[in-house]
Amino acid sequence: MKIRPLFPLVDESVNAWATEARLLRWLTFLWVLLGLVCLFSASYASADADFGNGLYYVIRQGIWLLAGLVCFGVLVNTPLRMVLQIADWGMLLVLGLVMLTLVPGLGTTVNGASRWLALGPLPILQPSELIKPFLVLQSARVFGQWEQIRPPTRWLWLGIFALLLGSILLQPNLSTAALCGMLLWLVALAAGLPIVQLGGTAIAGFFLAVLSVSFRSYQRERIMSFLNPWADATQNGYQLVQSLLAVASGGALGQGYGMSQQKLDYLPIHFTDFIFSIYAEEFGLLGSLLLLLMLLAFATIGLRVALQATQRVHQLVAIGVVVLLVGQSLLNIGVATGALPTTGLPFPMFSYGGSSMIASLAASGLLIRVARENASANTVLPFVKGRSRGSSRRPSLPSASRGDRTS
Repeated sequence: MKIRPLFPLVDESVNAWATEARLLRWLTFLWVLLGLVCLFSASYASADADFGNGLYYVIRQGIWLLAGLVCFGVLVNTPLRMVLQIADWGMLLVLGLVMLTLVPGLGTTVNGASRWLALGPLPILQPSELIKPFLVLQSARVFGQWEQIRPPTRWLWLGIFALLLGSILLQPNLSTAALCGMLLWLVALAAGLPIVQLGGTAIAGFFLAVLSVSFRSYQRERIMSFLNPWADATQNGYQLVQSLLAVASGGALGQGYGMSQQKLDYLPIHFTDFIFSIYAEEFGLLGSLLLLLMLLAFATIGLRVALQATQRVHQLVAIGVVVLLVGQSLLNIGVATGALPTTGLPFPMFSYGGSSMIASLAASGLLIRVARENASANTVLPFVKGRSRGSSRRPSLPSASRGDRTS
């Protein structure tokens, strides 16, 4: 006799993988594979010089990749209502880790920024990266049910979002704070929040960024060097100049795989934030266009999933993932090509970094899960407990800090 599990992870109401889900899965695997191939070439010389093992960074990235694939598999096969049920707890937990990076002695400072935590024998974690999938889930859950939420709960979560952005700014990490702010703003826009409120929020965010830049000279220097990197090509503009040289050296067809010259201690952090520069140098304009085509395909299918979703929260989760993965990739490319000021945003599933890899695969898993549930009749976990139609009694609100139950 077949024994059925009491709490199956796989939602059996989804009979088969939708075409969009299959395409997104293979695009994710292709994205990861290209990232590993590029990381091997970009990091080999540095790893061999620093550690005597050219595969040092690739091996470490592979370990994080396995952890990310576990999260990916769990999310792809877990009903979204169950994931939403723990989204608030997960976000609050990782927010606590973000705030711990600001505590002297707990945060690990690299290049003047305290963005990392070393938890005992575990490798360094970057909580501001790990919180991104939870931010997608919780922003979709809050803004997707905005009209049904009582004002105290609205203000509570707006305050938590503001606390998150402020904590990331204090690390300091202006680029990640800006990305998270844009993610929240775009999800709220897609949810149909009043344009007056969104406009006021955008203005406030702009002035907050100006305030951050005015107090930090190195951020001002980055902006000035971005405007004319050649004016100070050996100091503040050095990184951007070397990145532009790498991209330009690629030409139409590239220098060939493994043949980049800029990765030989000319371009700083060439296997993390500026890994696209090495990719463009080795694969040229043609390879860069193919990479952009892959991003376009991922975004198109992701937005198609959002349009097909029957529930608003599902739609907003799909939109949030597209903004996070594709938007962050385009921002990274913009920095490497000099279209945007130099920032510390990694290229999802390309740049070296375990926290970014796990967060990116988790986000992709959420999008694929939405694609699998588009044809199902699952009920989204609400903030407001539903009642039968015709009832005139105002529904009660569950605790904002506790996982709500399904109707």
